[in-house]
Formats: sequence, structure tokens, C-alpha cells
Amino acid sequence: MSTETAAVVSPTSFASEYKAQLLKAIDTVDLAGIAQGVEILREAREKNRQIFVCGNGGSASTASHFVCDMLKCASARGGRFRIMALTDSLPTITAYSNDVNYECIFTEQLKNFAKEGDVVMALSGSGNSPNVVSALTYANSIGCQTIALTGRDGGKLGPLAKLQIHVAEPHMGRIEDGHLMACHMLCYYFVEV
Repeated sequence: MSTETAAVVSPTSFASEYKAQLLKAIDTVDLAGIAQGVEILREAREKNRQIFVCGNGGSASTASHFVCDMLKCASARGGRFRIMALTDSLPTITAYSNDVNYECIFTEQLKNFAKEGDVVMALSGSGNSPNVVSALTYANSIGCQTIALTGRDGGKLGPLAKLQIHVAEPHMGRIEDGHLMACHMLCYYFVEV
């Protein structure tokens, strides 16, 4: 063990630096992409199309949060959104994971529900989660509109999507912060405008 002690960073200093880095990360989000996302969601609502959302870990939580906000808040004005989180059926996810493989958990659900013209939105900080890459690949193959929320360099997922909303940041926490902000922008446009 080294006799040198590491510099102790105070919680206030850490929080201040995190906030400063988060503001930089947020500035990388393309607002034209948010506007395009709003139009994709508006068209889906107007044409009575289904919207599917998926992600892993923190991104799964953000997917569920986004769907909750869209159902409760955004559907109160101007019409209802037909939206579901593919992350929310734990029995389905565990059955496919156990009996087939984890990579197919979202794609298999899409095979049951998705149709041409529907919207599939995938969240992945790395952009390389095989199950969300598989979901967007399948969605593209049947003619869905596809949206990816990514971080870092966009990974494999970013180029697959017809619309990528990208948080150009390496830190997973700040990527997820940016994704939640983007989801709130997409949702609350329909609540407040």
C-alpha cells in the first residue's frame, strides 16, 4: 500500500464539476433532432401508429419513464399516444432470456406487435447493446420509423436509426442525464405547446 494519500475531493467540489460537465454534455444535444423527434411522434399519433421504446439498465428505466410521461401527461391534450415500453414485461423478458437468448428480448416482442409505419425508439449509452441493435435492425427491415438515443460515439445503434439523438459524452451518468432531458423535451412539447 502506498504511503501517499490520494487527494480528497469534497462532495461539493465533485457535484460542482459534475454539473459543469453535464452542462457541456447537454449542449451537444442537437435541438433540430429533438424537433424531428417531435414530428415523428406527432405523425404516429395522428396516424394511430404504435410507438415502442426499449433500453437496458438505466436506459430501460428511462424508456419506462418516457412511456409513463407520454401516457399520463402528453396524451391529455391533442389526442392519445399508443406507446409501450418493451422493457416492462418482466415475464416475457426473462422467458426469452432463459429459453432463447438476451439479444432477442425486444425483437421478439416487436415481431408480435410492430407494423410498417410504427415507431421504434431505442436507448443505449454505448450504442452497442446487442438487443437494442437487433430491435432497430428488425424495425428497419419492416419499415418502421426508428429513433436512437445514444452517447459516446453513437456505437452501432446510431447509424442504424433514421433519427439519432446523441449525447456526445463518455460518462454514462451524464449520457443518461442527457437522454432523460431529451425524453422530457419530446414529451413536454405535447403538454405545454
